[in-house]
Amino acid sequence: MKGILGKKLGMTQVFAEDGTMIPVTVINAGPCAVLQKKEAATDGYESVQLGFADKKEHRANKPEAGHAKKAGVATKKFIREIRGMNPTEFELGEEVKADLFAEGDIVDVTATSKGKGFAGAIKRHNQSRGPMSHGSRYHRGPGSLGAIDPMRVFKGQTLPGRMGGEKVTVQNLKVVKVDTDKNLLLIKGSVPGPKNSYVVIRSAVKGQ
Repeated sequence: MKGILGKKLGMTQVFAEDGTMIPVTVINAGPCAVLQKKEAATDGYESVQLGFADKKEHRANKPEAGHAKKAGVATKKFIREIRGMNPTEFELGEEVKADLFAEGDIVDVTATSKGKGFAGAIKRHNQSRGPMSHGSRYHRGPGSLGAIDPMRVFKGQTLPGRMGGEKVTVQNLKVVKVDTDKNLLLIKGSVPGPKNSYVVIRSAVKGQ
């Protein structure tokens, strides 16, 4: 298992050798600092905690500053733990860069999706609308809320509400190109979140 943190810069396109156009998402992956290592003997599982993007020292609270000081690095804005990474392969304070991945690798990308605000059942749950003819008086409502007998609405009923702003993982995306000089990963297709949002990139769990 390999993993790195980064920032989504936006989308563009590249061309393969045969002239095929490939839509890609550009991610500024690293450099990340190793803040903590967890091992099976002491913690019950193996993982590596990474930090990305320096935070101004006066903006960090005492626990954050002390945690970073143990690793000998600056305080970080975005910190995530990646399970499955071998802690023996890393040292505290070590830099993890985009060259951790190579062209052709298959990865999973996790981020917070764009917030859409309050949305109706048609947009939020892809429901169908009611008849638009005169007299139907029911066009974009949520539909039946259940049978009369229970006298309540069951949990999980698809209703209008706040849409987006959730943790989303897109699986099995291909790394098209790695720019080691600028720490950029070009990943085929789209990934969740707006521009300049933070993302977590891991080796694909399911593979191909």
